[in-house]
Amino acid sequence: MDRLYEIAEEATKGVNALLNSPLTPEQTKSVEQIIERAVIKALLEGQHRAVDAALHAPEADQDVAHKIATAIRQKNDALIANLSSLR
Repeated sequence: MDRLYEIAEEATKGVNALLNSPLTPEQTKSVEQIIERAVIKALLEGQHRAVDAALHAPEADQDVAHKIATAIRQKNDALIANLSSLR
């Protein structure tokens, strides 16, 4: 979770550097939250695509593919639970 916050903070600093006038502390916090949510959505989308890819494996590999998909879903659930508890 800390790494996602660091990514959002780094992106916010990059945005702030491009602006003619710096963001206020309140705006900085809001922009960080927007970026953090976008990063999380992108991460979850990537994981959903990984599950889809695993489930489209050849029939001979379906057992392993289902185990991989289950593991990815469990990680998604843990991520969502951790993020929900941070709010």
